[in-house]
Amino acid sequence: MSRIAVIGGHGKIALLLAPLLVEEGHSVTSVIRNPGHAAEVQAAGATPVVADVEQLDVDGIAEVISGHDAIVWSAGAGGGDPERTRAVDQDAAIRSMDAATQAGVGRYVMVSYCGAGSDHGVDPDTPFFAYAQAKAAADEHLRATDLDWTVLGPSGLTLDPPTGSIQVGREGSGKVSRANVARVIAATLRANGTSRRTIEFHDGSTPIGEAIG
Repeated sequence: MSRIAVIGGHGKIALLLAPLLVEEGHSVTSVIRNPGHAAEVQAAGATPVVADVEQLDVDGIAEVISGHDAIVWSAGAGGGDPERTRAVDQDAAIRSMDAATQAGVGRYVMVSYCGAGSDHGVDPDTPFFAYAQAKAAADEHLRATDLDWTVLGPSGLTLDPPTGSIQVGREGSGKVSRANVARVIAATLRANGTSRRTIEFHDGSTPIGEAIG
């Protein structure tokens, strides 16, 4: 059994992930900002911890995650305000990585997006630009750490039911169900071969465990 902290624990993917991890015998801490979401997190089998990572410094985040074996970053500002996007998707994410190092939490799984990176090619005049910039900076920082990291890059998210099968790479359907993303995260935490890799994926025909190796 591992203790896994999911930052952004009330997100759609996180709420699908928690029961999968609990079923595997793990203890899940879901870090949430709004105490009103605690009951829904508990119903998914996780232990809610109310902490606003946007406001916490490295020491504060380290205190929240101390004693865990792995971190899953599934938080986000949700687009819209560029300043808040940078504050959450970039700055808070980077602080959480530094906090993981400080707290001795070696495993770190980042939920990014397919096509993320300094070469994202997003038009600066579009609302998505701030998010693309923030994710590129956060992913780059993670790759430069000594953490046992994996960057996951799902394509366009849907609410379709899980199929348990994906296609790895930038070329593909351009969409993936959140339920499949949750299964990819769980499989990533199980598989040693995912360490220090970036895995971009779509819904596809290859079973998840086989696809991510």
